[in-house]
Amino acid sequence: MAKRKKEKIVDLKPKQVTKEQLDRIQNSVNSLNRSQLEIGSIELKKHELLHSIAGLRDELTSMQVELEKEYGTFDINITDGIINYPKEDVKTD
Repeated sequence: MAKRKKEKIVDLKPKQVTKEQLDRIQNSVNSLNRSQLEIGSIELKKHELLHSIAGLRDELTSMQVELEKEYGTFDINITDGIINYPKEDVKTD
């Protein structure tokens, strides 16, 4: 029996994408990465601002306690500094 030679199979599938396709893919991935980085920066700034707000609220609460001790109320007009004292209940007979 004679041996048959195996035919070589030629793979005709492309080995890589076109230069234009590669450029578009790279641009899309780079844009996505930049956007994600920007979101991270924004989230970090948001966290810092929330932390700052918490500190400012604590400071305001502390001032309210001081005003309550000194004036009996912390109801102050922040535009002109006028103290808004609570109205006394006056009973008439």
